[in-house]
Amino acid sequence: MSLSVDLNSDMGEGFGAYRMGDDAAMLSIVSSANIACGLHAGDPEIMAQTFALAKEKGVAVGAHPGFPDLWGFGRRNIPFSAGEIERLVAYQVGSAQALATYVGHPITHVKAHGALGNLTQQDESVARAVNNAIKAVDPKLVCLTIALGHQERLAREMGLACRSEIFADRAYTDEGFLVHRSKSGAVIHDAAAAAERVVRMVRNGAIETITGRAIVTPIDSICVHSDTPSAVGIAARVRAGLEDAGITIRNFLR
Repeated sequence: MSLSVDLNSDMGEGFGAYRMGDDAAMLSIVSSANIACGLHAGDPEIMAQTFALAKEKGVAVGAHPGFPDLWGFGRRNIPFSAGEIERLVAYQVGSAQALATYVGHPITHVKAHGALGNLTQQDESVARAVNNAIKAVDPKLVCLTIALGHQERLAREMGLACRSEIFADRAYTDEGFLVHRSKSGAVIHDAAAAAERVVRMVRNGAIETITGRAIVTPIDSICVHSDTPSAVGIAARVRAGLEDAGITIRNFLR
């Protein structure tokens, strides 16, 4: 039986005159793109441009909501209530739907960003709040969730479509969480090492932790972050490594 997997990246993460990452290059490599919705990054112009470019390249798109934290790029925890998180996510999903529809390339999924995304894995109340927002705005949207987390389990319980994501360029703890970015080795910069590790994880159906432990999980999508200097090189190497191993790159809805 042949294997296939989605390859995704977070993009549209500039703001105004400021740019973050090479979205055009990444969109030539990935099969899904998660577009920032204006609170942790992004603005109407960048969102529309990125959705349009994804349409041109045949890449599926989703909303990438985060905490309203431009200064911290959405990677700092902010103590919002569950209700506030629901409304923040609903607001951002709605903006993504509007601008994606505006360019004729509707969104198909939602993936939480940064600190918010990490909390959906580890904090049940946050995971439920994000899922509640998605279900209220458009229950047909797929929840792209961090593997082994509360959001994945709750999405299935709530009747939402769900796909599990692992990270090509991030290290994992033995609990299955992402190693905090403040720790040495949390971000993987070596493209060859990242590609070899991803191929092993997909073949084995398990994430690899920093101690070498394997934790079994569904793997529907692989994320390569677009905001590191080596992002394009890692994404290209990961895609090539998977294809060389006979694993097809395909959006998870195809």
